[in-house]
Order: sequence, then structure tokens, then C-alpha cells
Amino acid sequence: MPRRKKQHYHTRRRHHDKPGVAPGTLVAPPDAHPSTVSVIAYGEKDMVEKNLSSIAEIQDYIGKWPVTWINIDGLADVGTLAELGEILNFHPLALEDVLNQHHRAKAEDFGDHIFMITHMMQVKEETLESEQLSLFIGKNFIITLQERPDGDVFNPVRERLRRGEMRRIRTSAADYLAYSILDAVIDGYFPVLEFVGDWISNLEDQVVSRPDHCLVTETHVLKRNLRQMRQAMWPLREAVNTLHNEHPLIGEEAQIYLRDCQDHIINVLDLLEIDRERASGLVDIYLSSVNNQMNETMKILTIISTIFIPLSFIAGVYGMNFDRQASPYNMPELGWFYGYPFALGLMALVFLMLLVFFIRHGWIRSSRN
Repeated sequence: MPRRKKQHYHTRRRHHDKPGVAPGTLVAPPDAHPSTVSVIAYGEKDMVEKNLSSIAEIQDYIGKWPVTWINIDGLADVGTLAELGEILNFHPLALEDVLNQHHRAKAEDFGDHIFMITHMMQVKEETLESEQLSLFIGKNFIITLQERPDGDVFNPVRERLRRGEMRRIRTSAADYLAYSILDAVIDGYFPVLEFVGDWISNLEDQVVSRPDHCLVTETHVLKRNLRQMRQAMWPLREAVNTLHNEHPLIGEEAQIYLRDCQDHIINVLDLLEIDRERASGLVDIYLSSVNNQMNETMKILTIISTIFIPLSFIAGVYGMNFDRQASPYNMPELGWFYGYPFALGLMALVFLMLLVFFIRHGWIRSSRN
């Protein structure tokens, strides 16, 4: 079975504020991507989707359409984020949290809007990638802020919006869009878990058939990835509970759908726990395989030693340098015409007898077995 390409988990160095910086100070991460702003504004009958040249243009949509979804890709433009906060009266600490890439998933109530942080997980080219997603949920708007512009998990949501009239998402309020976005984030974990499950199965096969020290390193990488996924998903359960607890911005219908999100989170956590147990067992399987290989090696060496002990004894006996002229009992075989072939034949006979003995007792088996 060919070995699959080694998998990795992609994450960047976490960005923290410098000590002594005033709370609410906006500092872009050093590896931040340029910011781009897009809008999807819609109602039951109409929808508009376009890229914006400046964040100030969102005022042409928010409040003038039933629901407005503003998406910002890249966090390098701190000015854009600050202007967004001024327009929509976002708290500076919430904006600061958007730029800090080390937060647990959470949901915070700011009265006229909810601020939420979660993490998207995707598989790209045999690599696991995690990205922090920040959301602001208002009465008639949703703001999403992503770290990178290289793709997200929201295409199914966008397609549902584009498909036209009489779709539930087009006739519902912003809270339903918030649910749809969260549902897409959570559902994005299932293909990742399928990928991880295949990864574990591949490692299980390799660790049994070809145990290698490199597999231990890869197993530790796998366990770290699972731990990071669990750290991303477990607090999201609490955050969704916060939204579900009869918040005035979350309608009764959306709360029903959020219960479905909670069920999906529990499913993800259950699958993660199963994968963690399988990953933990990989090291034990590896040690067992290595011990089995060592036992096989020791058995072969023991068989070889056991075979050569009597042969060495025979060779040692006939190698003793006694004078045959001094006594007729001093190894008369050395004077035989066929003495040397006799000694070799005796060695061969002992070898064959031991070989038959080992085979009958199962010490030597065919590789087909």
C-alpha cells in the first residue's frame, strides 16, 4: 500500500498586543492580508452583490435593505476596521479582538448587536488550515471579518441567496443569515473529520505493516491537530448557547435552527473524541509492532545460534590437536580416508534435524503465513 503524502496543520504565529498598549488599540497582525470589502444586500424580491471601494459605502445598504451582509477579507487595513466601528458604533475592545488571532470562540452581547468569534477549518491540498472568523450580528445586518481572502466555507450560503425568490433565507431576517453562516462553519468540520479519519486509518496500516520512527512524529502532529480542533469547537458550543438563550436579536424561528447547530456541534465533538482515542492508540500500536519486530529478530538470532552451537561443538572436537601416534584413542577419525566428508556430513545431519525440529514447533514459518 503506497504511503500517502504527509499531512500538516497550517497555522500562523499568534498575534498578541504588545505589553503596555492601551485597550482598544488596533494593531494589524504582521502577516495580515490587504482588506477587501464586499456586500450582499437582499430582500424577498431583490438582491444586490458587489465589491465596495471603501467601507463608507456600507451606509448605502445597511438600513435600506431588509438584510445586509458585509464581508471583509484581510485585516491589514486598520483604518477600514476603525471606520467600520465608527459607522456602526462597535466597541473598540471588540474590534481589537478581531485583530488578535488567539481567541477562543465566544459570543458577547453589546445591546444593539452581538459580537462573536469562531474558527473555520478547511482541507486544502492535503493540509489542514484554521482561520479565525469574527461576526457582528445586528438587527438588519451581519458583518463577517476573515483573516485571508483565499476562500471560505460560505459559498453554499451565497448560492442559496442567489437562487432567488421564496427561499427561506431570502424571506427571513438577519438572525437566520447568522444561523446559516454558523451552520456553514460547523458543517465545514465534517469533511475535515473525514480527512482526519482517513489519515488515522492510513497511519494504522503503516504502523502495523511498516513501523517507522517518523510515524511517531506524524502521530504527534495528528494529536496536536485534533487538540486544536477540539479547542476551537468546544467553546463554540457555549457561544451558540448564548445566542440561543432568548436574545432579542435572535427570533424564535432562528432559535429553533440554532438548536440544530448545537446538535451538529455535539456530533463534531463526539467524532473528535473518537479520533483522539484512535490517535492515542497509534503509539501503543507502534510500540507493539516494534516489540514484535524485535521479538522476531531475537527469535531468528536464537535459531541461528542454536543451530551453530552443535556445529561449533563438532568443529571444536575435531579441531583439537592430539597426536594420533601417541595413542590409538587420539581421534582415529582423523586417519580415515573419508574422515573429512564424515565430519561435514555429521554437521549437515545435525543442521537438518534442528531445522525439522524448529519447523514442526512453529519457530520457522513461511512468509506467506
